[in-house]
Amino acid sequence: MNATSSEQAPGRIVLLTTSHRVAPGLLSWPAWQALHAADRVLCSDGAHPQLPYLREAGIRVGEAAPTAEELVDECAGGRTVVVVATGEGEPALTDGLARLAGSGRVQMPDLELLPASYDLPGARLLDLVQVMDRIRAECPWSSQQTHKGLAKYGIEEAYELVEAIEEGDRDELREELGDVLLQVVFHARIAEEDPDAPFSVDDVAAGIVTKLIHRHPHVFGDETAATPEEVKEHWLRTKAVEKQRTSVTEGIPLGQPGLALAAKLASRVRTAGLEVPLPQLEGVGYELLALAVRAEAAGVDPEAALRAAARAYRDAIKETEGRSRSGGGEPHGQVS
Repeated sequence: MNATSSEQAPGRIVLLTTSHRVAPGLLSWPAWQALHAADRVLCSDGAHPQLPYLREAGIRVGEAAPTAEELVDECAGGRTVVVVATGEGEPALTDGLARLAGSGRVQMPDLELLPASYDLPGARLLDLVQVMDRIRAECPWSSQQTHKGLAKYGIEEAYELVEAIEEGDRDELREELGDVLLQVVFHARIAEEDPDAPFSVDDVAAGIVTKLIHRHPHVFGDETAATPEEVKEHWLRTKAVEKQRTSVTEGIPLGQPGLALAAKLASRVRTAGLEVPLPQLEGVGYELLALAVRAEAAGVDPEAALRAAARAYRDAIKETEGRSRSGGGEPHGQVS
């Protein structure tokens, strides 16, 4: 009776999935247990990156792509078969097994999906690096780009990101963040080819990680900070030590928009506790400078405030144009 029951036992199929973003051979303990306990291990891809490591661990892997029916037959008598899935996830096999199970004519083995490795947060960034590497090598346009040639796109993408934030559009925000990230990865890829001072995206990431840890001693060190103001104080103090600057104006990019530049200068002056009178000269520029300093002191970003006002002005223009059209006339100044 036991022998008969054993012969009729349906067995077990384990579909083992892995992530190409995790180094081959780094599998979970349940995965290694299933592999060692299996009666047979199969893989349809003879070049699968996991195979050398499985064989090194003493796992015999058969290179085969069985049909659903063949796999079910392989499990007869209570046998366990582990299928090491390819990157596509074996859709033909899983569809075939689903059809067999749905037919009701076949005693199906137990089916188990076993993830052997998992993506960590940020794993898709590896995909971006790989895609960028291929584009740089194979795209006629991308392969010719330089840091200087791409500079304008970095500015454009940054402004589009700010607009998405101010508009509150979540889908647009996600897309624009991706476009800004692309600029970072693109520049890092170009930098790898520099003959004198090459660096990679890993060097970029390592640099900002080091900077963040150093400037957050209240998180990674022994100091404490209970308020945002104390955090900013830590940041500015460590930054001053790093940069060894002789003026609070050092490091402020003069090419940024005028209102933002004026506000940044005012912020540095206020933070340093300096008393610097504004230039007492005539002209719109000096009036705007005074407004920008006043806004910064009040905690208002003058650039963002002006953009908000400009958007309101834009809406008023559209409303006026709409009334003109509905009244049968043309907007003032339009050439017919």
